[in-house]
Amino acid sequence: MIVDRPVLVIDHGHGFITSLEPVAADVSVGDWVETGAVVGEVASGAHCADRCIHWGVRLDGEYIDPALLIRDMRPSILLPLRG
Repeated sequence: MIVDRPVLVIDHGHGFITSLEPVAADVSVGDWVETGAVVGEVASGAHCADRCIHWGVRLDGEYIDPALLIRDMRPSILLPLRG
């Protein structure tokens, strides 16, 4: 928890660390996470009226623009949840 929000931090190695908040984590500290694995779900507690998520990236301890890591810059399209 940071302030009053649940935060998930993932160490990707090579100096890259991402933080996502607010996230109710499905993983524990020290768990190994495979690419594409579900690590949690968006939780309440953000400043948005609806649920939203904040994504931060640090490289060697310095914050960088997360957009630098997105390869496909086309607009996102939200699809219905398949169940």
